[in-house]
Amino acid sequence: MAASGPRVRDDMTVEVALSVMAGARVEYLLLCDGDDQCTGSVSRTELAVHRGSATYTDRIRLRDVVLALSH
Repeated sequence: MAASGPRVRDDMTVEVALSVMAGARVEYLLLCDGDDQCTGSVSRTELAVHRGSATYTDRIRLRDVVLALSH
């Protein structure tokens, strides 16, 4: 996946990711795995919806959000 934008590790928590987005004034983040390979992206809207779910905890990682979105 060749794209530009803020890159973060997919093991980052949703709370930290939302803070990064606010600080960078962006609407999405590119997700990278442990080998720094881009594996996808996540938007502020997707995180907000997930954050509002009944199963949300502050320990949820971005990779968990992406998995939930793909199902």
